Amino acid sequence: MERTGKQFKSVYTIGAIATIIVLCGIVLDIIVGSFTVKDITFLPDGAIERFAQFKSNWLLGLYSLDLLNVINQIILIPSIFAIYIAHKKINEGMALLALILFLVGTTLFVAGNTALSMFDLSKKYFSASSESQMILIAAAGEAMLARGAHGSPGVFIGFTLPTIASVLMSYVMIKGQVFSKANSYIGFIGNLLMLLYLVLVTFFPAIEKHAILIAIPGGLLVMTWMIMYTIRLFKIRLTES
Repeated sequence: MERTGKQFKSVYTIGAIATIIVLCGIVLDIIVGSFTVKDITFLPDGAIERFAQFKSNWLLGLYSLDLLNVINQIILIPSIFAIYIAHKKINEGMALLALILFLVGTTLFVAGNTALSMFDLSKKYFSASSESQMILIAAAGEAMLARGAHGSPGVFIGFTLPTIASVLMSYVMIKGQVFSKANSYIGFIGNLLMLLYLVLVTFFPAIEKHAILIAIPGGLLVMTWMIMYTIRLFKIRLTES
């Protein structure tokens, strides 16, 4: 039993530290977006424009294709696992379902991301020796964007499943009472708002600028949720026998 307790302590510690790293990544995302994109809803239209963006600023090109979001999503896995462990003896079924949805969604998100592939294509595009090669590479780039551009239906499942998992995990937190009611409800409402935002920007792109009004409070609530459960994970680690 003592060994199991020590293992759980490590899980809570790693989960809390992972969340702190992700919060720093989210702040970095906000800063980069604020200083590099004049219009928050603007992204290059086609593959050639994406290639040009990579040529002028390859870091911005990777950022625009959600590479930072992919990294954050992967790092967040230990955090969700830690919350699952905290509810293992209380509501394991629902917590496990939330964990599985998060892992499946993250896998799809990572597998569907085209940032590095588009970066490679951009280098091939500008080093192509003929116009026909450039046309073929641009066509490949358009296919990549159709599959994995930010806000496209191709990335909807990868974005949405982890958000649904977070909504479900917040519900588990409400019922489990391991975390405070305030923490649990903030996560539930914040993740619901982010889920609504994802649906709107994916299927109703014409109202994307208005949907930002949902994303801002949703994002702030989700960040507050993460900060609060991180503090609680550190506290659980200290009390775990």
